[in-house]
Order: sequence, then C-alpha cells, then structure tokens
Amino acid sequence: MGGNNDRGRVKTTETAFELIELLKEWDGATLSEIADELDLAKSTIHRHLSTLEDLEYVTKEDGVYRTGLRFLELGEQTRTRSDAYQLAQEKVADLAAETEERSQFIVEEYGRGVYVFREVGERAVRTDSEIGKRIPIHATAAGKAILASLSDERIEEIIDHRGLGSLTDETITSDDQLWAEVAEIREQGYSINDQENTNGLRAIGVPVEYADGEPLGALSVSGPTHRFQGTLFEETLPNLLLGTANELELNIQYS
Repeated sequence: MGGNNDRGRVKTTETAFELIELLKEWDGATLSEIADELDLAKSTIHRHLSTLEDLEYVTKEDGVYRTGLRFLELGEQTRTRSDAYQLAQEKVADLAAETEERSQFIVEEYGRGVYVFREVGERAVRTDSEIGKRIPIHATAAGKAILASLSDERIEEIIDHRGLGSLTDETITSDDQLWAEVAEIREQGYSINDQENTNGLRAIGVPVEYADGEPLGALSVSGPTHRFQGTLFEETLPNLLLGTANELELNIQYS
C-alpha cells in the first residue's frame, strides 16, 4: 500500500473517508450508487463497506448503507474533550436565552469555521448551522472574529489555501476588503456579518482568547435583518457579546 502524493497519503484510507463523506452527504446510498459516484469497482467498495460494518461505523438496511451512531460517540468526545469548550457551551445557552435569537460557538480548524455549540432562542431563525458543519471562515461573524485574533501570517495562509469564495452578493471576496475589516475588528473588538453568509441574516461575533492571546474560538448571535438593526445591532448586542466573552475568558483563565 503506497502513498499517492508527496505527503504519503494512503489511497485506501482516502477512499474509505470519501465513502463516509458520501454517505453523510446523501444520507445513505446503495453499493451501486457509491461505486458509480466514486468511479470504483463494486468489489472494491464492498470490501470497504464490509470492513466499516464490522467496525460498526456503517449500517445497512434494505441495501442502503448509512453512517452509524459510532460517529456520534467520536464527535461528542471531540467536542467535550476541552474544559474551555464546556465553559463556552454555557455562554452559548445564556446568549440564546437572553436574546431569544440563535447563538453559536465556532472554532477554526484547517482554515475553516466549525460549529461546536449552538442554541436557539424562542424567536430564532432556523438555518442549516448544524453541529460540526464547516463553513468559510471569511463569511461569518464568528469566523471573522477568529481571523482577527490570528497572526497576519496565519490569515495569509488561510486566504491562500481556502480562497475567498462568494456565498451571497455581500460576501467579502477581496483580500484588501478582508484585511480592512480585520483591522476594524481588532480595533472595536467585535465583527459584523451583514448577509454575507445567508441572505436576510445578520450576526455579531466576538473572539474568545486564552490569556496569552491565542484564540479559542468565537461567540456570535444571529437573527433576521428586520430585527438586527438600529441600537440593538449597533450597541446592545455588541456590548452583550463583549461582556459575555470577557466573562468566559476569565472563567477559562481561572478554572
């Protein structure tokens, strides 16, 4: 079994995870569907699926394969392994209850934002921000808040690797515009997402940092444009989030 590029990536491992990602994306598929999509022999796919079944990572019902609940165990262990993450979860719940909107805690991994915790208040808009979802870091309030906490060198790396793709007409796609916004976030302490990820949705984000200035992640609150405007959007929510982040950072420092 050899590598398939300079980094020594193992092809069979890569295929197994391509298969798992496909099952996740399609919410289940048959052997033929998987083989056709991955352009591999059915016998090859069957060996992968049989191995994953034996290891209890894939289930099969009426010829349809799906990801198994063992992934839930792995995901929850990943999400709860940090005491700081647990403290962040409490603040996400507090923000959702106080604002009655949607709140979330996002971290950066491999140059993208990842939803770690999310809570919805009584008036929250339902969106596809499920736990574990990976998002372009430049197109969300929390993501931009994290960017502003990173070094300029790391920001450059992320831009070079991930680019600045567009999700809406308002998404930042210019390096210069992003750098200008990073400077503004660093000065005022919070970020704004004005329909850059989802049309009709605005958000406020604040970074959460360790005592040495390294970013843990970011908190944000999002809601519809007709509610997120005026004093609420310009003063109330930024002040609430800044205070919440400060409390969280102190709790992390002295926990």
